[in-house]
Amino acid sequence: MYQTHQDDPYGALSIDGFCKLYGLGRTFAYEQIKEGKLRAVKCGNRTLILRCDAEAWAQSLPTMGGCK
Repeated sequence: MYQTHQDDPYGALSIDGFCKLYGLGRTFAYEQIKEGKLRAVKCGNRTLILRCDAEAWAQSLPTMGGCK
């Protein structure tokens, strides 16, 4: 089955795809990129976030409580 570039689990996410996946706004995503907390790459005019970088970003977030 063919998947769109926004839903490719093996490659890169568009900004919109990243925001949809993590439930974030575009402004917050671009702030994270600007602050160096989220790595992004350019492909022509498109800004992409590699899936491995999105997962690394998510893992770097502070935890709250947790299961005991």
